[in-house]
Amino acid sequence: NALPQDITCLAADRMLIFASYDNILHAFARNKEVVHTYEGHKARIHLLQPFGDHVISVDVDNVLIVWNIQSEEEYLQMDFDKATFAVSAVLHPSTYLNKILLGSEQGSLQLWNIRSNKLLYSFPGWHLAVTTLEQAPAVDVVAVGLVSGHIIVHNIKFDETLMKFQQDWGPITAISFRTADGHPVMAAGSPIGHIALWDLEEKKLMCQMQDAHSTAIAGMSFVPGEPLLITNGADNAIRVWIFDGPGGTGRVLRSRMGHSAPPTKIRYHGQNGEQILSAGQDGTLQSFSTVHEKFNKSLGRGSINKKKSKKKGLKLDTMALPPITVFASEVAHQSDWDSIVACHQGYITCTTWNYQKTSMGAHKLRPEEFSKHKPIDIYATSVDITSCGNFAVIGLSTGQVDVYNMQSGIHRGRYGKERAHEGAVRGVAVDGLNQLVITAGSEGLIKFWKFKTKDLVYSTELSSSPSGILLHRDSGILGIAFDDFSISVLDIETRKIVRTFSGHHGRINDMTFSPDGRWLITSSMDCTIKTWDLPSGCLIDCFLVDSAAVSLTMSPTGDFLASTHVDDLGIYLWSNRSLYSLVSLRPLPADYEPSMVTRPSTCPVQDVDVAGDEETCDEMIEYVSPEQLGEQLVTLSSLPESRWKNLLSLDVIKKKNKPREPPKVPKSAPFFIPTVPGLIPRYIAPEEENDMQSKVVNLGVLAQKSDFYIHLEEALSTNEYAAPLNLLKSLGPSHIEIELRGLAPEGGGSMEVMLSFLRMIGMMLNKKYNFELAQAYLALFLKLHLKILLSEPNLLEEVSRLSTQLEETWIHLRALFNQSLCVLTYMKSALL
Repeated sequence: NALPQDITCLAADRMLIFASYDNILHAFARNKEVVHTYEGHKARIHLLQPFGDHVISVDVDNVLIVWNIQSEEEYLQMDFDKATFAVSAVLHPSTYLNKILLGSEQGSLQLWNIRSNKLLYSFPGWHLAVTTLEQAPAVDVVAVGLVSGHIIVHNIKFDETLMKFQQDWGPITAISFRTADGHPVMAAGSPIGHIALWDLEEKKLMCQMQDAHSTAIAGMSFVPGEPLLITNGADNAIRVWIFDGPGGTGRVLRSRMGHSAPPTKIRYHGQNGEQILSAGQDGTLQSFSTVHEKFNKSLGRGSINKKKSKKKGLKLDTMALPPITVFASEVAHQSDWDSIVACHQGYITCTTWNYQKTSMGAHKLRPEEFSKHKPIDIYATSVDITSCGNFAVIGLSTGQVDVYNMQSGIHRGRYGKERAHEGAVRGVAVDGLNQLVITAGSEGLIKFWKFKTKDLVYSTELSSSPSGILLHRDSGILGIAFDDFSISVLDIETRKIVRTFSGHHGRINDMTFSPDGRWLITSSMDCTIKTWDLPSGCLIDCFLVDSAAVSLTMSPTGDFLASTHVDDLGIYLWSNRSLYSLVSLRPLPADYEPSMVTRPSTCPVQDVDVAGDEETCDEMIEYVSPEQLGEQLVTLSSLPESRWKNLLSLDVIKKKNKPREPPKVPKSAPFFIPTVPGLIPRYIAPEEENDMQSKVVNLGVLAQKSDFYIHLEEALSTNEYAAPLNLLKSLGPSHIEIELRGLAPEGGGSMEVMLSFLRMIGMMLNKKYNFELAQAYLALFLKLHLKILLSEPNLLEEVSRLSTQLEETWIHLRALFNQSLCVLTYMKSALL
């Protein structure tokens, strides 16, 4: 239910929220469901005004349409001449039934009756374009914001100006009145982000809120009856200000904000997968929570001198640092000192940031020879932090690679005599144990250095110039992206290329590994996001997005893939479907054409690609484990131990469970008197006891054959014992004992059925499956019928055959156990 394009106009009444894009107006219910659509404008809608059972919309061609909300039909359409009256503001004055007030770019105002479609009055205005209209708490009084910065508080009943204010910050963008808490205050917004608060009793400026937003104030509203002002601007922020301090100034109570310019780099912070660090083109570093927005926080904007920046303010700040291009973070020691280090665009100095204090850190990391003067063409290109959080490794465009201490900011050494590479450093990485530092240079070399001694260990030449590297510390796998759009995977233990992938048709923007190191996910300027399976060396997933992904990062828990895109302010989360559904990981064919996938939104959208994925899943054959992997393998059943382990101890269990007191005889009269079913309730007449009834038990009833008994009888002729075995497996321990007792002649059985049972056990031992059940059933059978077996030669012969089978199987198993125990004991005790 999300709209397909950016929302350009927004308004709300008590039930619905109206949002428009281009020339179409939609009505949302419960903030998430589109319930009405209004189509009829020929141009982009730029003004909205809810009006009881109707809603008024005005487009840029000066056409005003009154819509019936429920029927979605046009109630009235009015065309205005742009030359004489170009509508720029609309307002419904309080208590004015069926009337609206229109402001124009020519400066005049018109009061219209919508029901009769009549112009009631025309106000001459002030010969300046009207930018906004707002109803005052007093009836008949409205505030008019003009393009010159003037605010006119006007009585429309008598056409009189009550008071006039002026702001020097440009046109008035928004007006709001503080109501119902005894403070006659009017707030007015400006295009440069300042807010002015005017005292209406003394008719003077009360205070100013400078830099409330970094861009124009788009809208503002006082909460009725509360000292709270809500503002928003084009800087992608919404703030709530509370007025509880002296002098009437406001402070930020709470805020929700994102980047005001597209993010350039994102990385998950920590191992819980709940925080994403994001650096944007607006120069800020922010932390976004994947759990809830209330955990979001901004670490601020980079600055050369924070004190001077605060004095000069946001607009005149010449100390601001360029946007962050690359950063690295580590949670170890983040409560003790700075845990984030960042490189800035075209800037040699790297900055540290403190995640706990949510601010820029104390250190500026740059080589000592550049401490007094700033070079023009030398800048930091790559950075990494050790897993212990103590050291930062920084690569420069000159080929130098330096190490700094994160706690003190002191320079701790340099790799190579003067520089590590002939060309610019394209990437640095430190392994998980602080043993190796891996650097990549634009001249096409990958170099391995000892972290502590700074000595060169190994150097390998690549087929092309690398554009970036990424190390998965747990598995020791290094991903290398090249300028020729190919990708290689290098094992840092053997220092050899183990995988090479090609398939992208544009510059590779970013790479990320899955937490287990099995997948490498890459994004490119060809608008594709591809997933490569490292064990098989194949492409297993590929999809297109409408805007190229600039940066990627995979959650440490493996549940989400986060992405940022060209000219887009948001961070998008993609769910890992392999965690909760059956997903094909078969290699994609060479001629595979990826389909376009819409980016995730706040409302679930049914993608075209989902249907194709479901078809693939239907084709997949789900593996079902057979009962027995091989005929020579001894296989146990999957039954719980309670079904067979206590078969020999049932008499002990029964004795323990025997009640201490005998059961009491129930009273003759029942608690509920039985009734005859029907509409009229009638009691059942008590039956008279028949003293003449025979008390001799009918033996025919007891002599009925059980299902297990019948299956054993049939198996004597067919020699198929699967049916009786499955039936026995479904019974409980007590029921199994009753069935085996019933096989003897005194229990209603026969010698033939006992022979059939022994043959069933023999079949189980021959096939070597349900091995523990065969042992348990045979043990119980021998315990119950040992005397009968000794007197019957046929049964005795079958039992001796079973004994031989058991002996052979056990000797084989014992030899295997002894061999395994011997190897295990040697491995534990031998000095390797």
